[in-house]
Amino acid sequence: MSKVNRNEPKRSKASESRCTRFEWDAIFPDDAACLDYLVRKLYPEGIYCPKCAKVTKHHREAGRPSFECQYCGHHEHPMVGTIFQDSATSLKLWFDAIYLMGSTRTGISAKQLERELGVTYKTAWRMFNKVRSMLAQDDGFLSGTVEMDEAYIGPNAKWMHKNDPRRGLRGRGVAGKSKTPVFGMAQRSASGNTGRVVAVVVDGVSEAHLGPQVRKRVLPESTVYTDDWGAYDRLNRQGFQHSRVSHTQGVYVSGDVHTNTIEGFWATLKGGLRGTYHGVSTTHLQSYLDEYVFRYNNREATGLGMVGAFLDRIVVKAPPSE
Repeated sequence: MSKVNRNEPKRSKASESRCTRFEWDAIFPDDAACLDYLVRKLYPEGIYCPKCAKVTKHHREAGRPSFECQYCGHHEHPMVGTIFQDSATSLKLWFDAIYLMGSTRTGISAKQLERELGVTYKTAWRMFNKVRSMLAQDDGFLSGTVEMDEAYIGPNAKWMHKNDPRRGLRGRGVAGKSKTPVFGMAQRSASGNTGRVVAVVVDGVSEAHLGPQVRKRVLPESTVYTDDWGAYDRLNRQGFQHSRVSHTQGVYVSGDVHTNTIEGFWATLKGGLRGTYHGVSTTHLQSYLDEYVFRYNNREATGLGMVGAFLDRIVVKAPPSE
C-alpha cells in the first residue's frame, strides 16, 4: 500500500512547478490572508500615519478591508491605488485570478477565467485586463548583442469582415493577408544575465517606423543582428555594430549572426495567441505583447516562479485616502 498520505498532498520532486494549487490555497486561504500579504508588501516598514507623522500600529477594522491607527484613528485603505481599488469582488478571487494567469505557460482567456472563478464574464474580463495592466514593459535600454525582427499578427483577409479597415492592408512577406505589424528586439544573455525582449505594435515596417524604436531602446555601439530588410540599412551609420543574414538567399545563420532568438519569441507569441485566445484585436494587441514579453523576461523567476513575478507587480498607483 502506498505510503503517501492522500489527505496531505505534497508536490512531487519531479514536478517543475514553483507553486502548486494546494500550496497556493495554503498561503492564501481567504480574504484576510490576501489582505495581510498586501499590507506586508505595500508597507514593508509598517503603515505610516500622516496625522501622527510616523509609522504607528494599525488595527484591522471589523468587516472592512482597512486599518485604523491605534493613536489617532486615521484610516488606511491598502487596496486604494492598486488594481483592487473600487472592486466588490473577493480579494481571494483576485489572487486566484493572478495565480491562474501566472501559472499557465501561455496565459488564460477571460472566458476560461470566468469558468474557473465562477464570476460573470464582465467581472472576469475586468479582472483579466486589470491584472495584465500590471505587466507593462519597462523603459530600460538593451545592450550587448541585440537581435531585431518584425512580425505580423492577425487573421487572413479572407476570414475578415468585408468592412474591416485592415482588409486591404498588405505587409512584407504576407501578400494577400491583413496583419498588424509588430517590432521586436531581443538582447542575448551574457555574463550570467538572462536575455530579455522588447516588443511593440508599429504603424509600418519602414525605417521611419522602426528606426525610432531602435534608437529609443538600444544603447549606441551595441552589436545588432538583423535580416536583410531595407529598413535596417542605416543602423551602421547610427552608431551600431550591424551585421545581417540574408533570408532572401536562404541564409539564416552565419557564425554568431542570426535572429533565431527573436524569431523564437514570435513563435511562442503566435502559438499562444492562436491556441489560447484564438483572435486578438489591434486595439488590445499591445497589452497581449506586454504579457508575453513579461513572461519571457521573467521566465527564470525564483520563489513562487511566474506567479510570484505577477504578485511583485502589485503597486500603489495613487496616494492613500484617509
